[in-house]
Amino acid sequence: MQNPPETSAARPRLYYGWVAMLLAAFAMVGTLPGRTQGLGLVTEPLMRDLHLSRVEYAQVNLWATLIGALFCISVGRLQDRIGSRIVLTTIALALGATVVGMSRVTAFWPLFVFVTFTRGLGQSALSVVSLTMVGQWFRTKLDLAMAIFTVVMSIGFMIAFPIVGAIVTSGGWRAAWGGIGWVLLLGLAPAALLLAKNPPPALEGEDARTPMTGYSLIAALRTPAFWIMSTASASYGLIASGIGLFNESVLKERGLPASVYHNSLVVTALTALIGNFLGGYLTAKGSMGRLMGIAMVLLMVGLVALANVSTVAHVMIVAVVMGIAGGFVMVLFFSYWGRVYGRAHLGQIQGAAQMMTVLASAIGPLLLAKCVEQTGSYSSVFYGLAVLLAVLAALAWTMRQPAPLVAESAA
Repeated sequence: MQNPPETSAARPRLYYGWVAMLLAAFAMVGTLPGRTQGLGLVTEPLMRDLHLSRVEYAQVNLWATLIGALFCISVGRLQDRIGSRIVLTTIALALGATVVGMSRVTAFWPLFVFVTFTRGLGQSALSVVSLTMVGQWFRTKLDLAMAIFTVVMSIGFMIAFPIVGAIVTSGGWRAAWGGIGWVLLLGLAPAALLLAKNPPPALEGEDARTPMTGYSLIAALRTPAFWIMSTASASYGLIASGIGLFNESVLKERGLPASVYHNSLVVTALTALIGNFLGGYLTAKGSMGRLMGIAMVLLMVGLVALANVSTVAHVMIVAVVMGIAGGFVMVLFFSYWGRVYGRAHLGQIQGAAQMMTVLASAIGPLLLAKCVEQTGSYSSVFYGLAVLLAVLAALAWTMRQPAPLVAESAA
């Protein structure tokens, strides 16, 4: 007797959360012009073009980033209320227009305005929307989803960085920035409009009668774990932003050419992928706090080593260590808030954590610039930050996990 033909209802269907995850990864790569590492690709030619000193540019970056950080909380609350499609599409259009506008500036104050909106819309708003999208669509498979998200995002940045760098070298920073803006306008914005959806009240495999639950923002802020994990993540952002924006100067102090940094970016990106995979596995098996402690120790070792490098080989070893540490921090930052604090107010909680990383990334470049201005060397600030990382490592290793999730009223 023949088996009845397979019906469409019997076929496994693709869970739409995976589509949302890929779109979110694309959106995160779109934050490149608002990130310090992205701005670092055009720092030197931009400063020469507009006749800015290193401290002046660092101050522009500081105030632009501080003001841009205000976008974090508001966009998270907005996304919780009206959903990802409208918010993501609007931000993509606004960021694209801003980047195109920045590619045409010729004076200090227009530059300040455009960098501010690039920071606010890119590093702050678009990052929050991207991370929240994944957290809202996944619960039981959140660690896996965030690990894949991080890998896809890292590959995207690995492709984008050398392309943008090559355009900067061949056509100048204005051509590179204009091109990024049009990709956002004609690529990300239409993709968001067509593909972004709001998650259902109950995720796949959950009881449809069970409402979304989770900590309110105020309740999350009352837990020590929030401050330890967010401060540790922010410290990584401070270090990465400071080194990223003034990479040529850091290596020049050690007698090495700027091309070494471009090569080390590839090494860091590749080893960050290893950190992503390993971190995703370890977060599902063990303590997320202890993994953050390990990441802080690796960063501490990397900073101390960076203050003493003298050869290309030394730089590449530091890049490996920093890459693995960064991979751990990325996975933890992307997955911790949704797993521990729930989905109900995830946008606001994610926004608060993102604000801290944005503030730290604003401080990083100015801290390094002032250190060089006062001491003539980056070494003292590297050693000082290493002490901070040691303290954070101890706190993260010993911290207590917040109590199981409970339903909270809107904050």
